[in-house]
Amino acid sequence: MRIILALLTALSVIEIQAQPLSGLPVWNKQNSKAETDWLIEKTDFKASLYASDIGNLVFSNGLVARTFSLNPNCSTIELELLTTSESFIRSVRPEAEIQINGLKFNIGGLTGQPIHNYLLPDWLANMKTDPASFKLMDYEIRDCKARFPLKKRLQWMPEDLPWPLPGKELIFRYRLDDLAITIAEETIYHSQKDTFQNLESLKKVDPQHLKSIVAEVHYELYDGMPVFSKWIKILNKSSNEIKINTFKSEILAVTESESAVDTKKKWDLPNITVESDYNFGGMTNESLYHSSIAWNLDTLYKTQVSYERTTPCLLEAYPKYGPEQAIKPGESFESFRIWELFNSSSDKERKSLEHRRMLRALAPWSTENPVLMHVSGSKFEPVKKAIDQCAEVGFEMVIMTFGSGFNIEDETPENLAQMKKLADYAHSKGIALGGYSLLASRKVGGGNDVVMPKGMNPAFGNSPCLESDWGINYFSELYNFYEKTGLDILEHDGSYPGDICISNDHPGHKGIGDSQWNQYKRITDFYKWCRGKGIYLNVPDYYFLSGSNKTGMGYRETNWSLPRAQQEIIERQNIYDGTWDKTPSMGWMFVPLVEYQGGGKEATIEPLKEHLPHYGQRLANLFGAGVQACYRGPQLYDSPEVKDLVAKWVTFYKKHRRILDGDIIHVRRPDGRDYDAILHVDPMGIEKGLLMVYNPLNVPITQKINIPVYYTGLKGKINVQEQDDHLKLSMVPVISKGGQDIISITINVPANGTNFYILK
Repeated sequence: MRIILALLTALSVIEIQAQPLSGLPVWNKQNSKAETDWLIEKTDFKASLYASDIGNLVFSNGLVARTFSLNPNCSTIELELLTTSESFIRSVRPEAEIQINGLKFNIGGLTGQPIHNYLLPDWLANMKTDPASFKLMDYEIRDCKARFPLKKRLQWMPEDLPWPLPGKELIFRYRLDDLAITIAEETIYHSQKDTFQNLESLKKVDPQHLKSIVAEVHYELYDGMPVFSKWIKILNKSSNEIKINTFKSEILAVTESESAVDTKKKWDLPNITVESDYNFGGMTNESLYHSSIAWNLDTLYKTQVSYERTTPCLLEAYPKYGPEQAIKPGESFESFRIWELFNSSSDKERKSLEHRRMLRALAPWSTENPVLMHVSGSKFEPVKKAIDQCAEVGFEMVIMTFGSGFNIEDETPENLAQMKKLADYAHSKGIALGGYSLLASRKVGGGNDVVMPKGMNPAFGNSPCLESDWGINYFSELYNFYEKTGLDILEHDGSYPGDICISNDHPGHKGIGDSQWNQYKRITDFYKWCRGKGIYLNVPDYYFLSGSNKTGMGYRETNWSLPRAQQEIIERQNIYDGTWDKTPSMGWMFVPLVEYQGGGKEATIEPLKEHLPHYGQRLANLFGAGVQACYRGPQLYDSPEVKDLVAKWVTFYKKHRRILDGDIIHVRRPDGRDYDAILHVDPMGIEKGLLMVYNPLNVPITQKINIPVYYTGLKGKINVQEQDDHLKLSMVPVISKGGQDIISITINVPANGTNFYILK
């Protein structure tokens, strides 16, 4: 459906329609509000576009609603979490901002709000459109589309998550009028007429060409989640090339989370979790604050409590450099995307659950959780042995690890033939095969490394520029290698960390302004290609929304050189802490079957048969958490009893795979002084909960503990079954204690051992 609102003359405005907009259902907040908890129940409400009785548009799915005024220009005037009736907007701002050929324009928005602490509907009638802004032309509502192709490996996933996500996409289209172009030219010319660079840019501006530029602002809203996505697209319908210097794809004046007169070092931010697919330089989403997202000061907010007006309450999305992209006639430019999750609580566990649930939906490939081994060789016989052992015990993937001799940059016919032979053999055994490649954190020379501005260094000490001759050739080798060998996995270490480059000699970028954007596009285009081919990506950076499957759970590598007994506790601590931000399938751990960096025989599991209890505990730690580790060495077992032990835990994991790959509720953090525990929950599954309990003590533990069960979705009485023994089954009532739904059960855990309980 498409509704045209005519683009009128320069001094015209769009009139508010007195009756509901044609063809849209009428918005009724009370009747359109979901009463269910989206974390434990499915809601019947779907994303839809509504018309209010005064001519506003409301984009809602029963959980969250974003309201747009169309008069005198398109503007967000309300953003509400319906389940808590919390309003997140205090002030009207432009829907986006774009700089073209040195000229900066707002897209949509209103001016004239008397104060910016809050927004009253009555004020809107007296607010004006910015005459220099892009004006609304029309809008369209349609189903969400896939961001890129996805080939799923359902055997590795807990459930078949939909792709694309069910929901709706709302598109507003804007154009400049003559008045906007005249004002912008005059303002910039007179304020910066002594700047030669801007004068040169202005010489290239033809008002008639600017009038042919269309700015689209896109919003997505998904069924069953309080999550909006947003991005912009600029279409050059003129006959001249234009340059997109920079942009802001989101500008939200959000209600502050706290007020303080004095300056603070760390503020509580508004209760919105933001994600972006323009993210690099770390293993968590915190790195996006270095790349694409900022909570900025609001200079218009003169009446805030902060004496120095330093409250961070203006959410903006923009690249920190550039992008400085030239757009030819008939072509377009598309920004990165952001996603905004409106949290219903400040409770740490709930906020974490909401974030993890969003990530699983936006990146369903992150739920692929194959059982994997890191083999320490790349010749045919060592890899064949690893493949055979993996097939025997139920492992699903072999990665030729760092230091194995695997070389993805070796394009000789001999190497490609050897890798194809190994891939074919692995596939005959039902095993996926791939290897390790280092990208950044190395120097390649020949003028191909990044050239940083004075006083700055590459994130990893050294790095090639991805837009140098070497970088362009490297990615060409990657495409060619996987096309010709049929391998299934890339472990891509030192993934692009966001380094900028001031070189003028690299063919893929012109200077610092476009260097970050072009390098990121180079690597993420490859990752998205991999998703379409079903190539699994282990990437130690936060590339989930661009196609990677897994990153590090979070650990210090030198800790794997500590004595074995210490590694056990630290491993469980790393998992407990890492799963606040990640689902179990999103993060890998590490098991040094052979010596890794140091520690000698006290740190090493080989010979495996001599350390059976320790090996068993590591398997229980990892498979019990649903977390896969890089079991690094030449073999998984060296005796029948070790083989049986590994197979036992793989069988346990696969039997309970769906619940083990689900969300984790954090019960008690490991400290070595008492039991520690995590609760897996899956309210949509048959097994609603699986409690893993560990005992680090030299004596058995028998004690009654309280387990929070709200996120299992279970009510009344719960069937609690010890392990897979149907004879050890009891009915336990759910009680309310301290505002939580809990059950009290007696745990029995052997000395230095593990136990688990299934909740149905």
